Amino acid sequence: MSSTIVAIPVAPDGSVGPSWGRAPRVAVASIANGAITSWTEHDVRWDALHDEGTEGGHHARIARFLIDNQVRVVVAEHAGPPMVRMIGNMGIGLVLGA
Repeated sequence: MSSTIVAIPVAPDGSVGPSWGRAPRVAVASIANGAITSWTEHDVRWDALHDEGTEGGHHARIARFLIDNQVRVVVAEHAGPPMVRMIGNMGIGLVLGA
């Protein structure tokens, strides 16, 4: 059974968070045959870390998270154009408007 690993920003109420690059919490889910087979939430604190250091440093932090968790698709409500470009350059799918 092949699965796809998806990352989703999580709001305090458990819904999809409003912004990818400023997410305080991110879920990493494995999806197989249309069903969630695993779900792990991570306190990434990207909201607090966003303005610390450079934009490139922040993007590198997020890229490392995506690589470390073998994410193939990001699902989010919003991501800024530089983040959209970075995710695309990594060959990761991006679904916005969630």
